[in-house]
Amino acid sequence: MQNYRRHIEEHLLPVFEETALRDILAADVNTWEKQEREVGYAESSIKTWRGTLHLILADAVEEGLIDTNPAARRRGRGKRSGRSKNRGPEKAVTTALGILLIAERAALLSGRDDEFVAIVTKGFTGMRWGELVGLEEDYVRSASIRVEWQLYELDTGELHRCPPKDDSHRTIDIPPWHSELLIAHLAHNGRQKACSCHGRNYVFSGHRAANGAVRQVGAKLLDVARLAGVSTGTVSAVLNRPETVREATRQLVEAAISELGYVRGGASGVLAAHWRRNGFATWLFQPAVTGWYPRKAPSPARPVPLIGNPWPGIPVRGRNAAGRADACWLPIAKGLTPHGLRHTHRTLLVELGVPEKLIDDRIGHEDGSVQGRYTHVTALMRERLMEDLTRLWEAALDARREMCPTSPVQALDWLLRAD
Repeated sequence: MQNYRRHIEEHLLPVFEETALRDILAADVNTWEKQEREVGYAESSIKTWRGTLHLILADAVEEGLIDTNPAARRRGRGKRSGRSKNRGPEKAVTTALGILLIAERAALLSGRDDEFVAIVTKGFTGMRWGELVGLEEDYVRSASIRVEWQLYELDTGELHRCPPKDDSHRTIDIPPWHSELLIAHLAHNGRQKACSCHGRNYVFSGHRAANGAVRQVGAKLLDVARLAGVSTGTVSAVLNRPETVREATRQLVEAAISELGYVRGGASGVLAAHWRRNGFATWLFQPAVTGWYPRKAPSPARPVPLIGNPWPGIPVRGRNAAGRADACWLPIAKGLTPHGLRHTHRTLLVELGVPEKLIDDRIGHEDGSVQGRYTHVTALMRERLMEDLTRLWEAALDARREMCPTSPVQALDWLLRAD
């Protein structure tokens, strides 16, 4: 919705706002497209904006306001060669091991296991972002995840609870290892308090303080650091990874926390109920994928500073983080986005030779062809897929174990140490 609004307000209304629908001609659309190209916009962007215009005018045709759609392209005309030159780049994908490594890094960046479990879940189920954020505790079952709702982020910042895209309600089978991972995650976090925005209990929650929390009265992380005589990064480490901090230092920090009455999660102790798409992608996912924090004025893009031991490194925070670091991460899958994990999952299913009907059923797509209507998902297909996903996961764990037999991420460490 945000994209549609931007396309309309910035590229369509300035040209077509004062023109009656019936007076918009195909030549006018072609002229507008040529002008956008002359300004220097990318062909993929122009194609997207024309697609938005086509969608609007198609609705006008359907409502009887105009007879034909002037934004429709004539099919089968002109040269066929070179048509693909204006296509956007393909979505980057990764491997099962890539999913595991990215999940581990994201958990190290956030300081908790939630992001590890969430990214593994997204990569091994192909769930949409809104479906993952909107996954309620009641829909995690012993051998499946039920996709019944999604949280749709409006441009006002509000998260709206609504049915999944195209009403793609579905049950996603998960193998025993995945079920155990989710159940352990829920048990570790305990029964979460229902969020104030929807009154529901969600599997995953936000990782930063809710808006306004930092402006409320109460001790802050900086106050704890000053009283204990340590850096804010050390306080964060005590809160998130106490095993990495010396006993004496940990006791100092814990004493300061107790004396000040500091409550984790901002001055109010309240964490945001849900991830925000942009914040998650920018400050957790992309640094985990590329090893770099993005540019944020006035600071340029920079490598994630790490203490290299224990492997794969602990992110360093606070003053002079780069000076205290002794390592950084190499990229895993350059160009990968959270949505790219959905492409990754489908690609992995194709590699495994999973029938198209089962892939569509799992992803939430619908095949309206005759072949699609005459093919059906069977219990045997589902069983084979669970076995294949288990082999894929175990191979990824074995490869990760060869790199290092332990992990600073607790959930992964348990898995690596398991027989």
